[in-house]
Amino acid sequence: MGNREDLLAGARKVIVEQGVAKATARDIAAAAGVSLAAIGYHFGSKEQLITEALIDALGTAIGDGMGDLISAGAGESPLDAFVRLWNGMPEIFAANREALLASLENTLRIVRNPAGQQQMQAAVDGAFEGIAEDYTAAHPQLDDEQARALSELSFALVQGIAIIWLLNPEGTPTGDRLASAIRALAPAARVEVAGAAPSADDLTDAGSSA
Repeated sequence: MGNREDLLAGARKVIVEQGVAKATARDIAAAAGVSLAAIGYHFGSKEQLITEALIDALGTAIGDGMGDLISAGAGESPLDAFVRLWNGMPEIFAANREALLASLENTLRIVRNPAGQQQMQAAVDGAFEGIAEDYTAAHPQLDDEQARALSELSFALVQGIAIIWLLNPEGTPTGDRLASAIRALAPAARVEVAGAAPSADDLTDAGSSA
């Protein structure tokens, strides 16, 4: 690996072991086996290095895990595939618990750092695109707008559900539970779009989803 990749690996190691607040530039450089000056040369600052290391780690581990679950739902209805995805995500959270904790710690720092916010927003936009591509590949019947909307919903859910999982793994909403909420909303959404009173079919759908 080159110095840049060595630094990313070293940063991931240090922040998982020590946390973001205690991770020093010297510790990261030592873990990477490179000079301290290499951090500034490749990343500009320790803070930017840490953010990129966490984006890379979570994007690979959690992003790839989510992508695999979405792909596994190919051939199923989008809603059944949604259930599969969110029933499977807690296992991915468990495999990446320390990285999730470090990411939450880093988020607080980023909120106070305009440069860090720009860096993170670019990563979020990339995540939206990547997840949308996974949905399009698994469910070609979706148009681009639907795939993008599903990617944004999935990204938002993974942020919130990851926090719930960290606080209370046993109380984390399951895919089945989330699907029940979607089924409850769907008849009302059709009525709002149509601008009409609920039909008998809408009411039947709502009752069967309870």
